[in-house]
Amino acid sequence: MTVLVTGATGFLGSSLCRALARRGWDVRALRRDSSDVSALSDVDLEWVVGDVLDEASLRDAMDGCDAVFHLAGIGLTAGPPETVRRVNVTGTKNALSAAEAADVDRFVFTSTAGTRRSDGVADETDTAPPIGAYQESKARAEALVDHRAANGLDAVTVHPTSVFGPGDQEFTGRLLSLVTDPKMVAYLPGGVSFVSVDDVVRGIIAAHEDGETGEHYILGGENLTFERALAILASRADGSRPRVEVPPEAVKLLGYVAGAADQLLDARFFPFDPDMAELSTQTLFYTSEKAQSELGYDSQPLDAHADAAIEWYEES
Repeated sequence: MTVLVTGATGFLGSSLCRALARRGWDVRALRRDSSDVSALSDVDLEWVVGDVLDEASLRDAMDGCDAVFHLAGIGLTAGPPETVRRVNVTGTKNALSAAEAADVDRFVFTSTAGTRRSDGVADETDTAPPIGAYQESKARAEALVDHRAANGLDAVTVHPTSVFGPGDQEFTGRLLSLVTDPKMVAYLPGGVSFVSVDDVVRGIIAAHEDGETGEHYILGGENLTFERALAILASRADGSRPRVEVPPEAVKLLGYVAGAADQLLDARFFPFDPDMAELSTQTLFYTSEKAQSELGYDSQPLDAHADAAIEWYEES
């Protein structure tokens, strides 16, 4: 089995590459010339240089592949909205075209659970108006995948929730800093579905093996408020959780101030904007019942998988 992984140098992509290589699969990992590949220096795989914005390079990378795992994409902290849309939408369009040209057996697209929302616990049917350029771009990319799946490409889409685990400097690192740095006294309102990176990787592989063409699968974990999650992490890390919840109105105001500053400076100076502020005040809970039923997916509670991330954080 020969597979291509785009986004291979990222947090989730590198974990997927490692798991596929352990299975004995021939893994091709897409990277740009400037990519840091040190996280996978001990993994037996083939690096191929390319870019999702260069369809010709994707065709070369996919030549002879049985499957493609398309994880490449960026969020709002990595670039301005127009760049996010270009990478996430045009990049997916190019990957789909290259996969069709290479006649791959299966295309697995990793999107985000953020394109689904409800007032309670959301499932795959709870599509919602996108908030911000990232969700908008992922929703558009999903539509491209659905269209190709309806017209002959064997494609399936997975929707990880908030992925937590070793090697993640963003979501995981920021949360752990809140429980290990005594100066951190405040936390955000709302909550998310915390899922282990290992569980998501197993879910992506299960979607490749057992997912139905054109279907969508939420890969979630434990639904927790940030207050409860930080209490769990503080207990596991022998730290202390922040005691002050920032009011939602204050979070939203900060988002508008940061967004205005970025516009004034004509640069992405603050990794925060009104869209991100709006999302950070919501309770984004999900069910993975469909993935459990159709893929045999399972997930661990945060208390069961937090230690690996804490050990990584303390060592780094």
